[in-house]
Amino acid sequence: MEVEFTARNVTVPKALRAQAAEGLERVARILGKTARASVTFRAQRHLQIAELTVKARTQSIEAAGKADSLEAALRIAIQHAENQALRYRDRQFERKRLPKMEKVVTAPPVAHPKRGAQPDVTSDNGKLTRAKVKAAIAVHSFPVSTAVVEPHILSSGAAVAMKPMSIEEAVKDAEFRDRDLLIFRNRSGDLFVLHRRRDGQMELVEVP
Repeated sequence: MEVEFTARNVTVPKALRAQAAEGLERVARILGKTARASVTFRAQRHLQIAELTVKARTQSIEAAGKADSLEAALRIAIQHAENQALRYRDRQFERKRLPKMEKVVTAPPVAHPKRGAQPDVTSDNGKLTRAKVKAAIAVHSFPVSTAVVEPHILSSGAAVAMKPMSIEEAVKDAEFRDRDLLIFRNRSGDLFVLHRRRDGQMELVEVP
């Protein structure tokens, strides 16, 4: 995969470039065919920042990481990119149509003779013999039952914003945290829930 590196006010060693290329290859294996990727390293006061952009055929992923060192910031950014790629892959699986039920195969109707009566068949020697009647059996195919997966619930406080923020700030904070759910209050004290739907759209819910 083609990777473009950009350094702003920092020095990027070869080992860090190799680490970035290896992490982006993992993301590319999840997304499938990947066109290109870019990595930007920069410094902001005492923080080191790594920003990733991966553009696949039908999906574009952007992730960033901030830490005291470029290596740690790169690991955070790659982890965010992998999480986004996994969510995108899971949504694609859910959108696939379920397999159609197999058609029920039945035998054609058979005209049954009267009870106790059997047809007469003439043998080679001219004598009448009784022939046994064979009944057709209907064959049915049943759909394969899907296994029910129990949900695994984890408790986490990272989905709650500690400081008041506007809706625009909440959307940016959710993208930076790489989360699909964020609970926050605006500067007036109203409580909101920001939720990402399965189609990728952000939904805002005001809690009464």
